[in-house]
Amino acid sequence: MAGFAPWRQRGRCRRLNRCDLRSRASALNGPARLSVLFSFCLFLLDACQHGLSKPSIQFTKIPVAAIGGLDNLDTIEGRVIGVGPEQRIVLYAKSGGRWWIQPFARDPLFTKIQGDSKWKNVTHLGEEYSALLVDPGYSPPQTTEVLPAAGGAVAAVAVVKGQTASPSSPPKMLHFSGYDWLVRDLLSYRGGSMNSFDPANAWTDKNGALHLRVRKNQDGWACAEVQLTRGLGYGTYLFVVRDISHLEPSAVLSFFTWDGMVGTDENRQELDIEMSRWGLPNNENAQYVVQPYYIPTNIVRFSAPAGLLTQAFRWEPGQVTFTTYLGAQVTGPAHLLNQHVFTAHVPAAGGEVTRMNLYVFGWGKVPLQRENEIVVEKFKYYP
Repeated sequence: MAGFAPWRQRGRCRRLNRCDLRSRASALNGPARLSVLFSFCLFLLDACQHGLSKPSIQFTKIPVAAIGGLDNLDTIEGRVIGVGPEQRIVLYAKSGGRWWIQPFARDPLFTKIQGDSKWKNVTHLGEEYSALLVDPGYSPPQTTEVLPAAGGAVAAVAVVKGQTASPSSPPKMLHFSGYDWLVRDLLSYRGGSMNSFDPANAWTDKNGALHLRVRKNQDGWACAEVQLTRGLGYGTYLFVVRDISHLEPSAVLSFFTWDGMVGTDENRQELDIEMSRWGLPNNENAQYVVQPYYIPTNIVRFSAPAGLLTQAFRWEPGQVTFTTYLGAQVTGPAHLLNQHVFTAHVPAAGGEVTRMNLYVFGWGKVPLQRENEIVVEKFKYYP
């Protein structure tokens, strides 16, 4: 546990001049003298206690030190000693020589302190982390080169360096369909809600098939995601997946390319094949998407049947063709089920990697009830 005292000197109790106190007290009668002495002692005791109880902030869980990125988050926790009424925490992460408010530069900008003086939130990764204890009326800067100092509405400031990643615990890697895949272990927003990812929820079986699972743990649902260790660019991408009809309405299976949100909404190298009913039992269960999704012509929904499916897209400059086949198109005959060609808002290749994930849609009308698992039999890429 790392502890930090606020950037203020602690006050000290002033010494009493005993002779002066006796001379003043002798001028009073007995009861009045006792009353004055009692009140004066209470005043001094209160002053001493307040002078010795300046608030401080402690970190109890510190994320690793890493280059900041919009897609990489982790939990950060701590506690406050000497918290005042309605005070709260403001979090920052340092990346690229600047401090950035956490977890996002939008409401809520503050982290609530619980009744036991503990606090907890998520943060994007950075080289250093900071927590400010502030009064209710404080308005924090969203980004700054220098942190606010303690004083006024800022009651305490704590700074800590990120943890050093252990070389004995490297990220989990899988070899699937002739490619190396990195298994996700960090928090991230998926489908508009926070999802946690557990490396144990992604594995390959003895036949070489990839398994992705959503499983409940002590903190809620833990999801699965893998990504290629290198980009492939333009070409044809095929994913052979076993029956998806058993997925619950709020489970989401995605095959997609993405640059980790390095680009803007309009140009972030993201193309998606998503299989989900998005929390509605009677919804169609599949869609093709060219980001940004909120443009109506960038999304096409359809119903995918039970059984073995091949989901594919052919990515070319200025055009992408999505196709769904019944059967394993890469190993045998397959029947064309659905196809759509996008020619608007198609991103240029560069910086993206291919990803597959199974996660929970947190805004679903029908919440997830049980463990969900899918099996991807094959991935294939043709330039």
